[in-house]
Amino acid sequence: MSGRRISALLSAVAAVALVHASGAQAQSGVAIAGTVSSAQEGLMEGVLVSAKKEGSHITITVVTDDKGHYAFPADRLEPGHYNLKLRATGYIPDDRPTADVANGKTETINVKLDKTSNIAPQLTSAEWLASMPGADNQKAFLQDCVGCHTLIRPLSSGFTADDFMKVIPRMGTYAPGTQPQRPQKLVPGPRGNRGIVDASKIRAAAEYLASVNLSKEETWSYPLVPFPRPKGRATHVIYTSYDLARPEAMPHDVIYLNGKVYYSDFGSQYIGEMDPKTGKIIDHAVPVLKPEEPKGILELKPDPDGNVWASMMYQGGIAKLDVKTGKVTTYKVPDQWQGPNTQDSRVSPENWKVDGWVWTNDQQGHTILRVNPITGEWQNLGALKDQNGHTINGYDIPSDKDNNLFLLEFGGTKIGEINAKTKTLHTWEPDLPHARPRRGHFDQNGILWYAEYGSNAVGRFDPKTGKITEWQMPVKWQMPYDALANKKGDVYTGSMLSDRIVRLNPTTGEMIVYELPNSTNIRRVNFDDEHNALWVGSNHGNQIVKMEPLD
Repeated sequence: MSGRRISALLSAVAAVALVHASGAQAQSGVAIAGTVSSAQEGLMEGVLVSAKKEGSHITITVVTDDKGHYAFPADRLEPGHYNLKLRATGYIPDDRPTADVANGKTETINVKLDKTSNIAPQLTSAEWLASMPGADNQKAFLQDCVGCHTLIRPLSSGFTADDFMKVIPRMGTYAPGTQPQRPQKLVPGPRGNRGIVDASKIRAAAEYLASVNLSKEETWSYPLVPFPRPKGRATHVIYTSYDLARPEAMPHDVIYLNGKVYYSDFGSQYIGEMDPKTGKIIDHAVPVLKPEEPKGILELKPDPDGNVWASMMYQGGIAKLDVKTGKVTTYKVPDQWQGPNTQDSRVSPENWKVDGWVWTNDQQGHTILRVNPITGEWQNLGALKDQNGHTINGYDIPSDKDNNLFLLEFGGTKIGEINAKTKTLHTWEPDLPHARPRRGHFDQNGILWYAEYGSNAVGRFDPKTGKITEWQMPVKWQMPYDALANKKGDVYTGSMLSDRIVRLNPTTGEMIVYELPNSTNIRRVNFDDEHNALWVGSNHGNQIVKMEPLD
């Protein structure tokens, strides 16, 4: 066990010892501690308590145990004045708690919570979907609205069905990297109206939204029901949240690599680099290749040399960041293979040394591309057909150790494999309906773990046998975006809708549901096995979040 792991474990043990000590005064190894309670529940388990030093851009969060106690390890908080923030849906603090941290002392802060009269702003999109009346298939279209905003926007509006008939098609004309305060329009073309285009479907969606928003009444006609707070092992966790320097930054993919954290900015031409010890950010500018098209970077992956590659979406290319020099090199897709709304959404450089090819794809054109980064040569494999004569549009494209390419069909149900040598495609179907495989990772044993967005599940695919095993999520409307297994064999997945991370033990089937400190629109998940930490980006929250399970 590394020295850092031992230090973290000792800090956790010290914290647990403190919170169970009745009437304890200053305790060695703990900076702030106390209890959280309310008149309705008494001492409260599963309340997230966050501490942020004045002037800092780093926040530490812990969770109350079954006795309502919380404790911040001293090695996580340097001396200074801290503002405390709490997350317990349905409650608000009765004041604004603060704490002063000094070396060798424990500041005791007991917090009282009051029931809120307005729970709506605290609900996640998943909680809205679970609360709203109607069948799941009526609500399903809203899964794809959360990429740009939470559902409280349309559900707190007074728009009528006729209003929504105008709004819904217009929403489809914006790029995925849009923010409400910073819109990016698509140029006319195949993706220029990517929303619900069938008039009858638009009408059904518009009428449903108008029946569940505030167009007819001053408040919602259905009860707003939050999900349960964390319990048991889900409270054994510490979070570190890093505010990003640019307020418009949208961290999409976040990866930990050789002591640094890198992120792709979904709405701007940057690959960010962060020092996790200090939170210092260096933004590496990625050249603009198509000024008329929306800006933003999506996927981020390391190559065998430890450099970082990025897919440039509507800019029509991929990019490589040399982590030693900071130089960014772009590889533009040849013009003859591009058109309006070309969308190079993925890149797979992780095994390119096997045969000299880095994979990418034009998601809009359903074509598979690859480039030789040494010679600059490009190949277009087109839209391949599988053993049944069908094509597959790969959303994520992870590669195996032999640089064979695997396709996750977000627009359908299949998993595909392209043999790198023969350029042939074979596909497999999972058992759960409406699977919509989204993103995934190969583990150390060559197993592909992936998220099934449509079936609310995590899948395990064995390329040797073709066997697919699926686990449905314990959280309604979790809709996992990505999934991975760490070296211990635990599988992690996040969500754009629920502010929750699910940890699966595939051997026992046990699942732990962790709640995050803030509204956190999670895309990619990445695990740092050395420090037993999960890294995610808050795509709409201008933060990078590190989650450390303590057991």
